Amino acid sequence: MKKTIAVIIAVLGFAFLSLKVSGPGDSSIGVDHTLRSFKTGVDDFIKTNEQLYVAIDGINADSASVLTARKALKDCRRSYKRIAFFTSYFFPSETRFYNGAPKFEVEEPTLELVEPMGLQQIEALLFEDDVLAGKSDLLVQSEAMLTSAKDMHALLFGIKINDAQILESVRIELIRITTLYISGYDAPMLKSGITETLEATNALQNVLKPYFNANPELGKPLEKLLSGSEIYLNAHQDFDSFDRMQFLTRFALPIQKEFGDFVSKLGLVINTTPYLNYEAPHIYSRNALKNWDDHGTDSVQKKALVDLGRTLFFDKSLSGNASTSCATCHQPGNYFADQLQKSPSLVRDSVLRRNTPTLMYAVWQHSQFWDGRVANLQDQIHNVFLNPLEMNGNAAELNGNVLQKEEYKKLINTSFPGKNVQDLGISEASEALAAFVKQLGTMDSPFDQYVAGDQTALTDRQVSGFNLFMGKAQCGTCHFPPFFNSLLPPLFDISEVEVLGVPVHDDFEKPELDADLGRFDLYKMRYYKGAFKTPTVRNAAKTAPYMHNGSLKTLAKVIDFYNKGGGKGLKLPVEDQTLSANALNLTERESEDIILFLESLTDSKPENQNFSN
Repeated sequence: MKKTIAVIIAVLGFAFLSLKVSGPGDSSIGVDHTLRSFKTGVDDFIKTNEQLYVAIDGINADSASVLTARKALKDCRRSYKRIAFFTSYFFPSETRFYNGAPKFEVEEPTLELVEPMGLQQIEALLFEDDVLAGKSDLLVQSEAMLTSAKDMHALLFGIKINDAQILESVRIELIRITTLYISGYDAPMLKSGITETLEATNALQNVLKPYFNANPELGKPLEKLLSGSEIYLNAHQDFDSFDRMQFLTRFALPIQKEFGDFVSKLGLVINTTPYLNYEAPHIYSRNALKNWDDHGTDSVQKKALVDLGRTLFFDKSLSGNASTSCATCHQPGNYFADQLQKSPSLVRDSVLRRNTPTLMYAVWQHSQFWDGRVANLQDQIHNVFLNPLEMNGNAAELNGNVLQKEEYKKLINTSFPGKNVQDLGISEASEALAAFVKQLGTMDSPFDQYVAGDQTALTDRQVSGFNLFMGKAQCGTCHFPPFFNSLLPPLFDISEVEVLGVPVHDDFEKPELDADLGRFDLYKMRYYKGAFKTPTVRNAAKTAPYMHNGSLKTLAKVIDFYNKGGGKGLKLPVEDQTLSANALNLTERESEDIILFLESLTDSKPENQNFSN
């Protein structure tokens, strides 16, 4: 145990000595104030870590001692959220230690394991069935946290920051509040997400004071919204009953918009992130993220590329026996799925290994296929084209059999100016198909209309369903806004995989664990056994059946599966399930409300969007 702590401290100590942050600009409206606030926050974090260690050391056979430790952890987490915006932005590697996920993380491609550590791991241990048995592990975690907290002041050694960086750290924290904190993402069992949201909001209000003081008229709308948010959060602190929709539409999303306008008028906008689009009003805006799979720069060329991809999508001559197109399995009328448990393969009387997912919003992932085995849409298309079970295409014959068709001539010339048709092949075909797939996802569902201001777009029960989805039911801790998939906020630079313990069928009285090992087939790490990508639930009401094997026929069965605690909750032998095995205790009406919310995520019909030929 001591060795583990020593290694952690040594690594952090190296970071302290080597860190130096700098950026453009030389303004200093709030730098001194922010640094003073951070130092004060660190002092409080040290104090609450000391109290947490004492509480953990005092755990005994009396259950009251465990409750005391849990309360100390809540206090420690609240104090951390006062400085989280700063540590997450300026010291991201250290933040991973303080508040990392309570599971083993696999670093790819080196396949190094990162042990669970920090506040989330302490929470997990404090909610084990036999907490006393894990006391020694708790003490190791708490001692490491306390030692690290005491060294946090050293993080400021040699640091150089500016106002633009501070304001960007605030902007990113606002996204974190909107997408993660209110869902209880990093404290699912403590259910302290709303009180932590209040602490984070108070911290941001404090950091922004110098900017408001220097620009009183300009800052009034934002300051008023932040104050209103604090009042609302103070008055509504119960996690399960918290009205997230009201909080978002009245405060959180307007705050993001006003903040963007405020920083822009100050001339202090910087964007160090690869995917966030600061020109978008808020994170639920359709243009909230930069499209990292963009094609071309010229709008005429881009349109031609999409049109070429659309035409290829329905062309059966892409397949080896000219019997199958992309649309055979990804049917526009079925929201680019096929409503089958598993699609037929090209081999007679056989089916594909996994369920055919929708292509809508597929671009908003950092990996493709259920096991995430390729990095982008083009690689996925290439893989499907050559797969003997799916399309059995022939790369050598693609040019002559498909791309030199007269109907493609004009589109190809516009899409690939300066290239000879004879030189085109799978790379260009994949690029065109990816361009088409990229724009499948309109974000025009009733939910999107409601968030955009149409208060009649959702029923009260659909609003209730959203609140449950992002709260008590914990769906939003894996299906992250705004695409409700595995794209992790606030930077959206990671697509997560989860181990759920999915059964072979939906008879939960006699469950049987599916034998598909998922990502483990790619990387032989035990923590990847049964790991699959989390798909979008946008349009889920139209894309049954569900899960990687299509085993759950209805949304009601999906909700029931999660309500029971996944495979482990069904007593299946799931060794490293990332989903909590604890029952959610949803009532029948609550489950129905969640389904009603999922139905509200249905976009307008694809055939009305000119997706079919």
